[in-house]
Amino acid sequence: MTQLVKVQNFNVSADGFGAGVGQSFERPFGHADPGTMFAWAGATASWPNRTDPGGTRPPFHTPVFVMTHHVRPSFTLSDTTFHFVDAAPAEVLAQAREAAQGKDIRIGGGATTVREFLDADLIDTLHIVVSPTVTLGEGSRLWESPDELLDRYHCDVVPSSSGVIHHLFWRR
Repeated sequence: MTQLVKVQNFNVSADGFGAGVGQSFERPFGHADPGTMFAWAGATASWPNRTDPGGTRPPFHTPVFVMTHHVRPSFTLSDTTFHFVDAAPAEVLAQAREAAQGKDIRIGGGATTVREFLDADLIDTLHIVVSPTVTLGEGSRLWESPDELLDRYHCDVVPSSSGVIHHLFWRR
């Protein structure tokens, strides 16, 4: 079995931004309205401002390596240990590979993080969700166009009943 490096359920606006300008602790997506941009993903119980009963709570159940310039001690919540690493994507991935013990690795974070791993050619598959009715104009951009990945990846584009468009990429 091959160990894959994946990006899953990563949401961008129609113009390729994963977050708007003015990001802060209180507004992690900046001027982007998460209620509009991420409405399709609101089935998790831990989604901010969710009032519906039920839904899932997503502890990762695997080690998590956070690329950051603000290193702090590792900590554990439930069965998930978070490690904070100030290193290049290849170095962080090497640590994640060792911890994954042959299992797949999921890359998360913002558009800048995903773009760094893409630019280093370290991602095998991507699932990017485009919210076609949301245009941010500025912020943290994943891409100008999904076509810029077609030299390295195959792509299937799948519209959904929720209105978002799923772009599924896998390495050529």
